[in-house]
Amino acid sequence: MAEQQSSPNSSDSGNEESVIGLKDVAFRDSERRGNSEHNDEITPGELRIFGLGGEYWKSFQLYEASPGEWKTSSPIELPPGVVGLRCIVEQDGRKDGRIIHLGCSSWKDDTSESDTGITKTGRISDAQLCLPMLWKSVEIATPKYPTHILEELACSKMLRGEFKRTGNLANISEAISIRRRIVEVTPEDDANLAAMLNNLAMSFLDRFEHTGDLGDLADATSLQTRVVDLTPAGHEDLPSRLYNLGNSLQHHFKRTGELSDIARAISVQMQAVDLAPEGHVDRPAAFNNLGNSYQAVFDRTGNLSDLTNAISALSKSVCLAPQGDADLPSRLNNLGNSFLRRFERLGNLADAAEAISLQIQAVHLTPKGHADLPTWLMNLGGSFQSRFEQMGNLGDVAESISLQTRAVHLTPEGHTALPSRLVNLGNSFLCRFEQTGNLGDIAGSISLQTHAVHLTPEGHAALPSQLMNLANSFVSRFEVTKDASDLSEAISLQTRAVDLTPALHANLPSWLNNLGISFLKRFQCLGNMGDIAEAIARQNHAVDLTPKGHADLSILRTNLGNSYIVLFGCTNNPADGKDGISNLVQALQLTPEMHAELPPRYMNLASAWFQYFTSSHRSDHLDASISNYKSAATCTSGSPRTRLAGAICWAKLLNSFYPHSTSVLTAFGAALDLVTSIAGLEQTVQHRYTMVGTLEWLEQGRCMVWGQQSQLRAPLDALHAQDPALADRITFVSGHLENAGSSRQHSGTEKSWDGKVLLEDEALKQSHLASEWDFLLTRVRDIPGFESFLQPLRCSTILRHLPESGPVVVINAHGDQCDAIVLLAGLYDPLHVKLPDFSLAKARQYRHDLNTQLCSHHPHARQPETIVTEYWKTCEGAAGRYGRKPGAGTSGIHLVLRNLWNEVVKPILDVLSLVRLDDSSQVPLTRIWWCPTGPLSFLPLHAAGVYEGPHRESIMDYAVSSEDVSGLFLVAQPEVPHAAPIPGTTKEVGSIHDMAVRNGIRSMRLDRENASATSCPDFMEQFSSIHLACHASQNASNPLQSRFLFHDGHLTLNTIMQKNLKNADLAFLSACETSTGEETLADEAVHLAAGMLAAGYRRVVATMWSISDLHAPEVANDFYEFLWAHRDKDSGTGFDGTLSAYALHHAIRNLQENLDNTELSLLTWIPYVHFGY
Repeated sequence: MAEQQSSPNSSDSGNEESVIGLKDVAFRDSERRGNSEHNDEITPGELRIFGLGGEYWKSFQLYEASPGEWKTSSPIELPPGVVGLRCIVEQDGRKDGRIIHLGCSSWKDDTSESDTGITKTGRISDAQLCLPMLWKSVEIATPKYPTHILEELACSKMLRGEFKRTGNLANISEAISIRRRIVEVTPEDDANLAAMLNNLAMSFLDRFEHTGDLGDLADATSLQTRVVDLTPAGHEDLPSRLYNLGNSLQHHFKRTGELSDIARAISVQMQAVDLAPEGHVDRPAAFNNLGNSYQAVFDRTGNLSDLTNAISALSKSVCLAPQGDADLPSRLNNLGNSFLRRFERLGNLADAAEAISLQIQAVHLTPKGHADLPTWLMNLGGSFQSRFEQMGNLGDVAESISLQTRAVHLTPEGHTALPSRLVNLGNSFLCRFEQTGNLGDIAGSISLQTHAVHLTPEGHAALPSQLMNLANSFVSRFEVTKDASDLSEAISLQTRAVDLTPALHANLPSWLNNLGISFLKRFQCLGNMGDIAEAIARQNHAVDLTPKGHADLSILRTNLGNSYIVLFGCTNNPADGKDGISNLVQALQLTPEMHAELPPRYMNLASAWFQYFTSSHRSDHLDASISNYKSAATCTSGSPRTRLAGAICWAKLLNSFYPHSTSVLTAFGAALDLVTSIAGLEQTVQHRYTMVGTLEWLEQGRCMVWGQQSQLRAPLDALHAQDPALADRITFVSGHLENAGSSRQHSGTEKSWDGKVLLEDEALKQSHLASEWDFLLTRVRDIPGFESFLQPLRCSTILRHLPESGPVVVINAHGDQCDAIVLLAGLYDPLHVKLPDFSLAKARQYRHDLNTQLCSHHPHARQPETIVTEYWKTCEGAAGRYGRKPGAGTSGIHLVLRNLWNEVVKPILDVLSLVRLDDSSQVPLTRIWWCPTGPLSFLPLHAAGVYEGPHRESIMDYAVSSEDVSGLFLVAQPEVPHAAPIPGTTKEVGSIHDMAVRNGIRSMRLDRENASATSCPDFMEQFSSIHLACHASQNASNPLQSRFLFHDGHLTLNTIMQKNLKNADLAFLSACETSTGEETLADEAVHLAAGMLAAGYRRVVATMWSISDLHAPEVANDFYEFLWAHRDKDSGTGFDGTLSAYALHHAIRNLQENLDNTELSLLTWIPYVHFGY
């Protein structure tokens, strides 16, 4: 909520000594007066006087009283003891001015009796022109008061100031008592009675703003009416006293909604404007208060002409404010608020930009430490939040949270504005939560708003609003967590807020609506018909209380319509359905174009029509539903998440009822295009993946997050040759954006406000980086030849650049059917392979069976050789060296692999017409890149086959498999804290190093304490390949915290990805848990292997589960032996991993030859997987 400021005349009057004043101050251009043809005109704009005490300067507007003569609109009081002044007369349109030095002799001695005063001459730098300054020196007398009255005046002023600081009601009540006594002893004919009454009125207004007691507001209004009546026509204070009265009437209107109050307020404020002539010191304030009143009318009625009048009046207030005016930031802020209201009503982005620009000026004009700075920061943050709510740009809400966090940080404990500022900051967190679903944001919102409620005393006017805001946050969290206690808490808070709200309060319709929504949600949870009846009753009451044309009417009708549709779903009464659709149609008609709420309102209406269709079975009702879902998806404004939901519903309905329509693909295409809007670069990588992981799309959605992260490291050589400066800037931004995206602590976890400010500033910087990144990409793509720079490959491009050595196979497991899409080099159209014998349920069952076998046969960490050997002997004794347990082929791992072969892999191989190799010692020439989705990602397709009986065969007899996600440095860590020792890693790494030396391969070996988590990344930059033999662990909730375990700490993906691994080629991860995607994720893209690919490695060998310390060294040795035996003879001391998939195939074949056919043997070689190219 914006903090708007009026311009009251509330200075306390006291017993001042007589002072000298300069009256009828004027400047005359003697050459111009009487000479109409004088060309070198002098046009004074304002008089600035330095030395009036406490201020740097004080400005006095000059108006042209007659040709060649300019006057100030008010006398200039000279404080006692002033011995000299320095004046500058500024001229319109010129930066320089005339400097006039006045000594005390200018206004003392015999000058006080002079009719014309003393003439002083000033000069400007570029001309010798005379501009005399004239005035009359007068004595301004103030009446004397008894000492005890003076003491009471001082005491009341101190009490009021203390109340303003702390909000202690006892202080303002005591001040009112003192000021009432002073008024009572002031004679009716006393010249200062009106001022005393005004001060008393302002104290009543102070207390009203705290308590909301209409009695105090009535007293203030009555006193101010009397003040105006006591002020004679022509009195210099009459304009300010009129607009003070108008401000009190405006307060009464905002509280009760009584239009006669605001009509009277506008009337007296227009009088104030008319009585303050051009150049009058009160004229800017008069326009400011008039504009605020027009805006208050608009907020109530929604009449755009009132808002136009508000902007006009507030614009004049800003334009008339002299340079350096202390009230200018306040007036800029108020004008910004009016532009913001128009943006919220019409959705015109130019209005939002103007509001933000004006409020930024207000912030910049306010020095650090100024009492108003938190207000301007809070309001500027509110404008960014409002634009975010309409346009869905996360950069705006990041700005909002950063600014409002600063505002709260600058607000001292005990300040009366602290609760409202906590609420506003909480609302910004709530807005971001509703866009991103980040539970840290909603926790922060509830914490801040709970604190605000606890700081607000019973009886405070703001308490109902704060209760309602807190309730909204609980409701929003309930929507995600479905925790019924959140909903119960929300209803309790909302009921209390409504009960505390007077019957005629302007906010009552909105709060009734919110309470109705909570009753509706409780009905949907518990099914109590009394709740749905209560919801509709409250929401109908809210609509009835809201005047036609009010900005909130569309919201109220939307919620009422939704409640009727829910009721229709229970009663099947057509009247309920028609009432619901009628209200939703009206709500949509009341919503301006480009409004952020258009997509959800289209969604509501679409859902209502579909529900009505399920009862009526009329095709036009179905078509209305599809049409509105399409409108939601294709809106150019609003939340991308909502538009994506619309696209999905649009596609599903078309696919279900019009399956042959070409619009089905259009709808799904629209959904895919919206995916990148959801997982934006201003988010952390962790949260980007969380959002994208909920989507059931194939390659684009599946690999986007890692793709975004690796895009930031893409080669820029061609661009650098074209535009070095642009390439350097992209490199700079990408590096900082990558680091910013790797991890970020939520400000809600930080206790100190200093820390919160720093964290939100960090979030804001990331948002700015993301915006600049988009801008830079646009610039690059405007360069001929760079049109697709860093863009995801389109289908046509992918088909033109498929690998020659084999097909890419994408497999989809869906509840309706399962299919494979085969992409082959040279074949433009993909091959569609139906998998009728496979299902989503089977995929889940096989995954469960595999996990069961892993638990019974295999531990979760790489085990020492001694433990594995003993376990192996036990199994051999039970099954025999080449035998198997009875029934081993009818269940467990054998059955999983056989079913995957028969139901998935073999049908695909049959379509490809691949020939089986009879000689197992030969390596197949064909490679297959498997791209499984969903539960299939956890199944070993690369090992599918029949491994018992007379007709044994497997994928390894037909092709070399790779899983697709799009010198040698060796490290061994045999002993790390909190994990079993794996001494075999030392043997493994030593053997590979020796082999490398024999083959002339440049290599480095580090083990035990010689290899540290901090130094390892630096060595990775110096070698193209790395072999890590150690424990590893994954973190599904934060993928970049997945890590390799070292003796002195952890080496995380986050750390690796921040290195510049420009020569990275091959990574062999001889560890546990390196490839397994956790069950909470929808695909294989989040694991250490995928992270290493994203870090820059072109190919990775990893394991799907923990491996044996007994056999791991054998596999690794056979792998490198094959790789180095087939390397290019001219490769010198280096090598590449081009044949790494074949090398792994060879190593696994060798391992199979030395194992039996038991399930334990299968579990020994199956986990090895090749990723990449």
